[in-house]
Amino acid sequence: MTITLTYQHQFPYSDRMKMVMIVAMDEDCNIGSSGELPWRLKSDMIRFKSLTEGDGFNSVIMGRKTWDSLPADFTPLPDRTNIVMSRDTNWYADGAVTALYVGRAIEIALADGCDECWVIGGSQIYEMFLERVEEIHVTKVHVGGSGNVSFPVWNKINWSEEVIEHVPEDAHNEHATTYSVWTKN
Repeated sequence: MTITLTYQHQFPYSDRMKMVMIVAMDEDCNIGSSGELPWRLKSDMIRFKSLTEGDGFNSVIMGRKTWDSLPADFTPLPDRTNIVMSRDTNWYADGAVTALYVGRAIEIALADGCDECWVIGGSQIYEMFLERVEEIHVTKVHVGGSGNVSFPVWNKINWSEEVIEHVPEDAHNEHATTYSVWTKN
């Protein structure tokens, strides 16, 4: 007698998870300034939240310094699996899952049934995942020299850019920005 067991996952599930990166950088590729974002860009924050939350089955991967830079009201980032990469095996925070290496971070997101896995920084984490993502969502902030932490060197030769939106400087956005999506060819 043969018994076949079928498991019905409680969430919409796919064995294919999209790996995506999202970053805001100035004209000099600066992404941070002493542990903080160097600009106030409401339009970018709204886009970040919408994209990374998606339909509620997404994860975000970040470094411990990025986690520490989040406002207390937003830790963990709601409606997303928060994966924090740290070399400290004793590091712990409520609402976060710790990963010591890239493969473990991806494994956590897959095991959680995530549709999309968003890499959200900082610099070292971006560098570790740069060759593993299929899209990079870039908000180019039209100002230079605004930070002391940079996005890693990125060879764009095998990537295509689609400009999505230009946002002017206004009362809610300190600087004009251009939002584009880079797709790996």
